[in-house]
Amino acid sequence: MSMPDILQNDRFLRALRREPTDTTPIWVMRQAGRYLPEYRATRARAGSFMSLAQHPEFACEVTLQPLARFDLDAAILFSDILTIPDAMGLGLSFAHGEGPQFARPVRTAADIAKLAVPDMDGELRYVMDAVRLIRRELHGRVPLIGFSGSPWTLACYMVEGQGSKDFATLKALCWNEPKLAHQLLDTLAEAVAAYLIAQAAAGAQALMVFDTWGGLLGPAPFREFSLRTMARVVEALQASEHSHALPVILFSKGAGAHLAALADTGCAALGVDWTMDLADARRAVDGRVALQGNLDPAVLRASPAVIRREARAVLDSYGNHPGHVFNLGHGITPEVDPELVKVLVDEVHAHGRILRGG
Repeated sequence: MSMPDILQNDRFLRALRREPTDTTPIWVMRQAGRYLPEYRATRARAGSFMSLAQHPEFACEVTLQPLARFDLDAAILFSDILTIPDAMGLGLSFAHGEGPQFARPVRTAADIAKLAVPDMDGELRYVMDAVRLIRRELHGRVPLIGFSGSPWTLACYMVEGQGSKDFATLKALCWNEPKLAHQLLDTLAEAVAAYLIAQAAAGAQALMVFDTWGGLLGPAPFREFSLRTMARVVEALQASEHSHALPVILFSKGAGAHLAALADTGCAALGVDWTMDLADARRAVDGRVALQGNLDPAVLRASPAVIRREARAVLDSYGNHPGHVFNLGHGITPEVDPELVKVLVDEVHAHGRILRGG
């Protein structure tokens, strides 16, 4: 898709390509979210979370809100990771004060056989319309990140029917009926790839896969049920005319032991959670991919002085090397004071310039 705007700040994309930058780029997972009063006001106008996510004008509005407050180097599409299973007809809802719930969880061979890749211009057109609208409203200010949940993470919710601490129902399926589990995950890999390719065609400039629950798996099951399907998604993205040139970020929370194998997928970057030192992560991937992360989100509950100190520690851990995108090790939490996010963003840019001799 040809877009008329010229990117005014390409720091984020340059870092993903491991090219030199004047300072370290930063964006924050869940940067458009409940910690912002303007987000809460827009959600109240929308009437519900699903309405907020499914109306492109609302999704655009909340995507842009953090950029009005902070000097961020990327925008990320406001959406939910469960759009694909919702479009597969599982009846997604969000009960007040609780997580997502599916009216029709996937438990049997018949359930899995019925699943089909959704129509990206049909059931999921609202997502592509939001991407197009956000790109237009950004006017090339910063790049736009599109995203999806990983096949494994989507399957966790689809089989459990709701959130869980261990997603033991899907794990049991993997042990008892591995062929059935693979059938489910292969369908989801196809759907995730199609979804991200459609976002790229609509104007996304980088793509991210959130493998939120990959860390629940032991080493062998991780390779078989999570890593394998993410590798298939990356392969499909690289084969598509719409997405082959776009950087892909894989973020598998709790899976630091698998960074080298994740880098083998051909992705451009890996997200790192806060349980691993970035210097160790750099050694694990041997400079083959960029790294994104990895401040503990809870640090944003601390004082400005502590936030600045911890931000510098993350930057110093990565060192004066290309290929670092600063982020939290997971999403920003609702009770955080927005003023403290500004402290973080400004400190990352200031110290990043010093590191790079700027």
